[in-house]
Amino acid sequence: MHAMVFQRPGLALVWTQVPDPSPDEQQVLIRIHACGVCRTDLHLVDGELPNPTLPVIPGHEIVGEVIQIGAGVDRFNIGDRVGVPWLGWTCGQCRYCISGRENLCGEARFTGYQINGGYAELAVADQRYCFAIDARYSDLDAAPLLCAGLIGYRTLKMAGQGRRLGIYGFGAAAHIVTQLALYQGREVYAFTREGDEQAQGFARELGAVWAGSSEETPPVALDAALIFAPLGSLVPKALGATDKGGCVVCGGIHMSDIPGFPYAALWGERVLRSVANLTRADADEFMRLAPRVPVSTHPVVYALSDANRALDDLRHGRFSGAAVLVPDSRL
Repeated sequence: MHAMVFQRPGLALVWTQVPDPSPDEQQVLIRIHACGVCRTDLHLVDGELPNPTLPVIPGHEIVGEVIQIGAGVDRFNIGDRVGVPWLGWTCGQCRYCISGRENLCGEARFTGYQINGGYAELAVADQRYCFAIDARYSDLDAAPLLCAGLIGYRTLKMAGQGRRLGIYGFGAAAHIVTQLALYQGREVYAFTREGDEQAQGFARELGAVWAGSSEETPPVALDAALIFAPLGSLVPKALGATDKGGCVVCGGIHMSDIPGFPYAALWGERVLRSVANLTRADADEFMRLAPRVPVSTHPVVYALSDANRALDDLRHGRFSGAAVLVPDSRL
């Protein structure tokens, strides 16, 4: 099969042929129809995530068709359409797994990081960590739900029930979270890079009541703030914009160092917390909720062989919505 392979930081992904994978007992073999491009993939290729399996095929927003199943597979049949997210395996035995916090499992393995992912024509995945895709979503529209949607949903849950919600970094996750928040009756205040009128306009189109630079102060005190941009300097800014009793949630897997800030910025029972990965329960909840909203993902399509350009466009904010790779043979 053809795949885009990550060999080491500092090198572009390599378009090459690799052996077709075969499913183990609990795995399904998937013919990939679409794979979303996530900022986590950028952190991987930039060397900002520790201890990846190398070489590895990135990609963890996979949608495709089951074409072969292992001997122990009982959740899916050949021909089923499935989605594969970031969380690819957990031990099931540690204190985190048995208390419903499998996202914190110390032995967890992740798709496109320690497990070959979706920047390819085929992939294998553990059936227990795959999900059925609602028929109302096309392959392209479904792919971003599997990380931007899932992590965004968990981040929103961590923020509590506050009505006035600030979102810092208006990319794939933020545009999905905005739709969820509006569905829940909240107000959204969008913060973007300075001068990014395209992203600010996109936020307003989706229903944000205010959109401006992350350097600006919103017109009201926020009940909660979600940070998706990987900039630690945004943490004190978000705390400063958040009212007493509010919550600031860092939704990314990687962030630059957080600068020092006065205790007064945190005082008043404000909460600062992070989100780590996702659980299968999050996925079950979100995949039921998304079509009810309904969530739109605004896919921007790239050929699989053009993955390096997709990553570069993501890095520089050249599109609104979510980048999605499609195998060249399907274009």
